[in-house]
Amino acid sequence: MDVIRASQLTVDDAWLVAWSRFAAGLRVEDIPAEVVARARLVLLDTLGAIAAGAQEPEMVALTARMAALHGTGGIATAVIGGRTRLPLPVAAFLNGTAGTMLELDEGNQYCRGHPAIHVVPAALAEADRGGASGAALIRALVLGYEIAARIGIASRLRVTMHPHGTWGTVGAAVAAASLAGADAATMRETINVASTLGLATSRRTMLQGGTVRNAYAGVSSQLGLTAVELVGAGFVGEPDGVATVFGTVAADDFRPEEMTRELGSRWEIARNYFKRHAACRYTHGALDALGAILAETGPVAPDEVAALEVDTYVWAAQLDDPAPRNMLAAKFSLPFALATMIVSGETGVASFRDPARQDAATRALAARVTVREDPAFTAALPALRPARVTLALRDGRRVQRTVTTNRGDAEAPYPPEEILAKFDTLAAPVWGAQRTAAIRAAVETIDTAGDVRALTALLAG
Repeated sequence: MDVIRASQLTVDDAWLVAWSRFAAGLRVEDIPAEVVARARLVLLDTLGAIAAGAQEPEMVALTARMAALHGTGGIATAVIGGRTRLPLPVAAFLNGTAGTMLELDEGNQYCRGHPAIHVVPAALAEADRGGASGAALIRALVLGYEIAARIGIASRLRVTMHPHGTWGTVGAAVAAASLAGADAATMRETINVASTLGLATSRRTMLQGGTVRNAYAGVSSQLGLTAVELVGAGFVGEPDGVATVFGTVAADDFRPEEMTRELGSRWEIARNYFKRHAACRYTHGALDALGAILAETGPVAPDEVAALEVDTYVWAAQLDDPAPRNMLAAKFSLPFALATMIVSGETGVASFRDPARQDAATRALAARVTVREDPAFTAALPALRPARVTLALRDGRRVQRTVTTNRGDAEAPYPPEEILAKFDTLAAPVWGAQRTAAIRAAVETIDTAGDVRALTALLAG
C-alpha cells in the first residue's frame, strides 16, 4: 500500500501523480519490443563510450585518486574500463564522467541533451547491488531516460546553462528507484528529492575547454543514487520540485503537460541519436555537409581552400572559436572540426587530440572558416538540425551542400550494425577482442538474463 507523505499534499501536481504510478507499475512486457531493442543498443553504445573515455589520462588519474580516497570495500561495482570495483556512488561518478570524455555518448535532440550517460551508470550500480534481472535493468534504463528527456522537453534551460548535470539527476534517481522496487509514493518522493540536487552548470565550460564539464554527468549519476538513499532514510523533497527548479530556477517555462503527453506510447529512448563524429552534436550537420562535398570533389589539400562558410542554427553558430585551447574546446569548435576533417580525412578521436589541434595546416585552415546563424535554420529546431557549408577553392570553384537532419538522428538513423561496429572500435583496445565480444553478447541478450552481475563482472575486468 502506498504511503502518502506530507510533502505530497500541498500542490496540484497531477503530472507527477500520473508519472509516479506509471513508473511504479511499468513492466518490461509493457515496453514494445522495438523500444527494448533500442534500449539494448543505447546501453551497449554507452558502455563503449565509457570504456574508451576511462583510458584518458585524467580519468586514469582520477580513478586512482578516488580508489585511494574511498577504498574498495563496502558495496562495490564495476569502474567500466578501469579494471577495478569501487563503492557504488564512486563508480557511478567515474563511469558518468568517463562517458563524456570523448563526446561519443548518445543523445536526444528533443530534450537537447544526453540522457543515457546520466542514467546508465546509476542503473548499472543499483542493478549490480541487488543482482537484478536484465529485464529490470532495461525497464529502469527506459524509465530513467524517459523522465530525464521529458523534463528537457518540458522546459528550456537558461541559455547560460549546460544541460549535463541538471535533469539527468532525476533520470538517474528514477532508474535506481525502479531497481530498488519503489512503489508510486516512494517514486514520487524520489523525483521530488532528486529535482533539487542538480548542478548550476555553465555552458561556457564546453566552449572554453573547461574539462570540469565532463564531470557533470558523473555527479548526476552519483546524486541519483544518493536521492534513493535519502528517501529510504526518511528525507523528503519539496512538493513538485521539478516544476519549481525547471519552472523558476534553471528555466522559467516548465510545461507539465509535456511530462505525460503520449506517456506509454511515445518512448524517448526510441527517438535518440547516436554519434560517429567525436565532437559536439552541434557540429555534426556541418560535418555531414562537408563530407558530402568531399565525396564529390575528392580529397582537398588545405592550401587549396580559400575559405569555408557555415550557415547554421543558433546553438551551432556559437561554436565559432578557430583556435581551441585543448581537446574539449576543439570538439566544440566548428572551424576546427571542419579543418581537421579536411586535413585528416576523418572525425574520430585522434582528429581532436593535441597533435591534430596543434597542426599548423589545420590551425591555418580553421582561421579561414566563417560561422553564421541563419534564423530560418534556428526556427527549424528541434525537429531539424540544418547546416549549409560552402567550400571556396583558390581556383575559383565553390561547392555548397545543405543538410537538414544529422546522420544518426531518429529520422536518419545509422543501421544497428554501424553502432555495433562503433562499440567494437571503442571497446577492443580496452578489453581485447574476446572480452569485447562477450560483453557485446551479454548486452544483446540482457533482457533475458536472470542476473546482471554476469555482465558487470565482465565490465570490471
